[in-house]
Amino acid sequence: MKNVAIYARVSTTDKGQDVDLQLRDLRSYVESRGWQAYGEYVDNGISGSKDRRPMLDAMMSDAKKKRFDVVLVWRFDRFARSTKHLVTALEEFNHLGIDFISYQENIDTSSPMGKMIFTIASAFAEFELNLLKERVRAGLNNARAKGKRLGRPVMNLDAGKLSEMRSNGMTLRAIAQRFDCSPALVYKTLQISA
Repeated sequence: MKNVAIYARVSTTDKGQDVDLQLRDLRSYVESRGWQAYGEYVDNGISGSKDRRPMLDAMMSDAKKKRFDVVLVWRFDRFARSTKHLVTALEEFNHLGIDFISYQENIDTSSPMGKMIFTIASAFAEFELNLLKERVRAGLNNARAKGKRLGRPVMNLDAGKLSEMRSNGMTLRAIAQRFDCSPALVYKTLQISA
């Protein structure tokens, strides 16, 4: 018998949204399959655009402990609003051997059709990521072509002054705080001048 984690969410609680509609359908689905509900994770009044939600986080923690075999949601958008968040979670479930079912869309990653949909969604997410990388590279190349200097500004520290401060017993961290830079830069400057 499979243990099922039911996840439900509504964005607002004051505009007639009621999580009971989702829970009623999901409980009925679990019962019709002869499965057992491990637990219900319900986020009331929390936007789906947030990747971190109290009950979603609790469910993901329990997933990592392999406390259930299936995650059941009413609709994809009740679980995640962004494709990236959805695909990342689905990949994690897949890695853990946990199936994912969306009741309204009738998607079940334990079935061949569900696996195909997951593969297509993953491919689109990867495509989207590659497009973003391409745009960033193009933007950086354009900035370089226009003569813009990229990266952190170069700091030229006076190695003699640093050596003097160091010989007076100051730590690398204290010197770095005085010059508003990293201790690594102080160390590197001292090594080069030695």
